[in-house]
Amino acid sequence: MNEVNPIPMAFRLIAGLALVVLLVPVLIVVSAGLNAGEYLTFPPDGFSLRWIRDFFVSPTFLPAFKLSFGLALATTLVSTVLGTLAALFLTRSRSRLREVLRGLFILPVVLPGVVLGLALYVFYIWTDIGLARSLLGLLIGHVLVTMPFVIATVTASLVDFDLSIEEAARALGASPVQAFMKVTLPNITPGISAGTIFAFIVSFGQFELTLFLSTSDLQTLPIAMYTSLRYAFEPTAAAAGIFAIFLVTISTLLTSRLMNLKKLLRRQ
Repeated sequence: MNEVNPIPMAFRLIAGLALVVLLVPVLIVVSAGLNAGEYLTFPPDGFSLRWIRDFFVSPTFLPAFKLSFGLALATTLVSTVLGTLAALFLTRSRSRLREVLRGLFILPVVLPGVVLGLALYVFYIWTDIGLARSLLGLLIGHVLVTMPFVIATVTASLVDFDLSIEEAARALGASPVQAFMKVTLPNITPGISAGTIFAFIVSFGQFELTLFLSTSDLQTLPIAMYTSLRYAFEPTAAAAGIFAIFLVTISTLLTSRLMNLKKLLRRQ
């Protein structure tokens, strides 16, 4: 006897349509980056690796790609440490300020990127502490928008964690640090790993906030692509997009291997 699919046909059609809407722009970017013509057009005028080669020797896109990659790595490291500590506090603290802090931590995700970028830029200018249009100021901005993702995934891992296991380890003579490193950390590692990759993806593709905090000498890949498409409609920008898509795809596949996303969403 055939089993009845619990998902209604209408929902499956809508899901399929949404998948097409998401994939079509990706396919257009890939085909435009492999275009054999002189301009960024679709459908492409044949296929060629010319613009891929130009990307590797480009004085604009290759440095921007390296900056985005390095900035995303630094952002991921800082966000992972701070986000994990914040998640531990939010799940274990009994302070009345816990819910207020939770809201403040999530606020950068709720606020539009343009508003957050403008607010940070005005704050940097007003305080005059040397963060305006600097790499450190840009790093702080990226940490603000990526840390909530780490907090969300680590909190989800901590919700069902049995704290009595850690208390038992401490009762057997382990210090608080030893109990955390040997008992708690292995159990929440999948959540930390997922949050880490989410933070990397968000930082690498961050545009609105970066637009306010970058300079002509401090351009990430999204800003370089935006600037190029404003003044020169050449396929090198699409070729750069291919590498960005590839990097995000690899990160997503790693996330699916490190953590059961269905279980994570169910906990939230």
